[in-house]
Amino acid sequence: MSGFDTFTDLVRARTAALADQDVHVFLHDTAEGAKADRLTYGELDREARRIASLLQLQRAEGEPVLLLYSSTTEFLKAFVACLYAGAVAVPVPLPGGEGRGTRIDRTSAVIQDTGARLVLTETASAPDIALWLSRTGRRNVACLASDVTGLGDADAWRERRGGPEDLAFLQYTSGSVSDPRGVMVSHRNLLANQTALQNVFRTTSEDRFGGWLPHFHDMGFIAHLLHPLFLGSLSVQMSPTSFVRRPARWLQAIDEYRVTAGGGPNFCYDLCLRRVTDQQIAELDLSHWRLALNGAEPVRADTLRAFAERFAPTGLRAEALYPCYGLAEATLVVSGGVPLTPFAELPVDAAALELDQVAEPVTGQPTRTLVSSGQVLDYDLRIVEPVVGLELPEGAVGEIWLRGDSVAQGYWQRPAETEAVFRAGLENGERGFLRTGDLGFLHQGELYITGRSKEVIILNGRNIYPQDIEWATRGLSPALGGGVGAAFSVDIEREQLVVVHEIRAARGGLPAGLDLRALVREIQTELSREFSIPVGNVLLVRPGAIRRTTSGKVQRNLMRKLFLDSELRGEVEVLDPAVRARVRATDALLGEDLLEAEPAGQGRPW
Repeated sequence: MSGFDTFTDLVRARTAALADQDVHVFLHDTAEGAKADRLTYGELDREARRIASLLQLQRAEGEPVLLLYSSTTEFLKAFVACLYAGAVAVPVPLPGGEGRGTRIDRTSAVIQDTGARLVLTETASAPDIALWLSRTGRRNVACLASDVTGLGDADAWRERRGGPEDLAFLQYTSGSVSDPRGVMVSHRNLLANQTALQNVFRTTSEDRFGGWLPHFHDMGFIAHLLHPLFLGSLSVQMSPTSFVRRPARWLQAIDEYRVTAGGGPNFCYDLCLRRVTDQQIAELDLSHWRLALNGAEPVRADTLRAFAERFAPTGLRAEALYPCYGLAEATLVVSGGVPLTPFAELPVDAAALELDQVAEPVTGQPTRTLVSSGQVLDYDLRIVEPVVGLELPEGAVGEIWLRGDSVAQGYWQRPAETEAVFRAGLENGERGFLRTGDLGFLHQGELYITGRSKEVIILNGRNIYPQDIEWATRGLSPALGGGVGAAFSVDIEREQLVVVHEIRAARGGLPAGLDLRALVREIQTELSREFSIPVGNVLLVRPGAIRRTTSGKVQRNLMRKLFLDSELRGEVEVLDPAVRARVRATDALLGEDLLEAEPAGQGRPW
């Protein structure tokens, strides 16, 4: 452990010992390149004490305070200020920008769930936040711009003593399979998980973290912002929008700032593979990048291999590609491999995996290649049959259950769900386990993740993992490879598969010469052949139609709801008659025929 009772005590010690050293660099995206905004440990302490004095005037101790920022520099000051004042920080998305409606809905749900009466933000965003609060009937919520010079007094801050069981923050889940829930993380949980990160990643104060994940995402927050602070090191951050627009700038920042650790979900490596040019690669030096973290969504072995091969000329070692596993309910990290050793792959028989069994591949039969998430070091981990709570042996697929100091306190103001999820009991009477909702198994002491229990598609008694269907679909055409897909099932007369996938268009229309109806038929034929299941429902949609969380996870349950509510429509779609009667009833009355695609290249403007 760290030797500190609270994370606040640790921050105070770090800022005193390292006052003149940089703690954080935020890279603003400009046309000329990245512009650095630097923050030292000493400045962090002074600014946090100044903002904390305002929180104390607002009597915010023990209360949730929403943090809405575009700059991680200002966010970090506000978060530490909450620690200093004993307030419960709640990192949330800043309403506005791309995906505006979805993000406002999520932030509105969070402010309602917390009952917060105070919001901290920055000057540039304050008018929009105040207007949003007014329009949503929350005129009693105060909005303070924490970056206003002269507001608050660092010397007026009154130091308080907290304890390890005090809440440090609420981490709201991404909502990939349910409504956002506030995970209550105590100081003890946070310090334990920081120690776990150090044990798994083998990090030291010499490591530098660089990323783009938002500060309200657990991996971006805990690993990329707070872990460097825990170590007494440096974090370098850019906005998610900057990364998506110019993925090369993330890699250029890793080069320029000699970043040793940083990463994101699997899709960010796919994006770099597609968007970073050979000329940009030729100018990069990634030889010091020892932990290219890959987590937060299923890890694909072919993505890791392709990334290692494509970026080998930069000096990137293949062993730097580092799959890991974690979740907000466990604060963050659960497992990871041994740094700078090759990640383990395990080819298994696809048919056996669908029956929750792990077996060696059979010649001539479908195979799935799984990637190890490494060893679990700081938890009591069990693989469990979730219905009766029976612990399963190594090699059997079940739900991942955890016990340990990193496991959070529960969900904010949800006692029944807290009891069910965080206090689960085995058949043999052992209690106090966190039910992760993730499926996996142990093989030779390493953890393999197979999917989410709430997203598994059950057809004809077989378990089909949606990410396998989505990945197979992407590989069928270049027009599909750049998009995102969602696979789910609907119970209409019988359980039926639905495949929705974005199709990339050339500027001004659909890709020239592309026959969408033929592409749908190819999807149906190839998926039916590979998975031996009927594929009666396929929708090809515009880019951006697939809903994702802030970290890029496909929101399959939300996509199912939109489909069943007739709010999801394809540019071309083929539907089973029973499904069509349910989700396109109005169209039938109006005589519309969505099976008829417009001529290739002459569709509506994209």
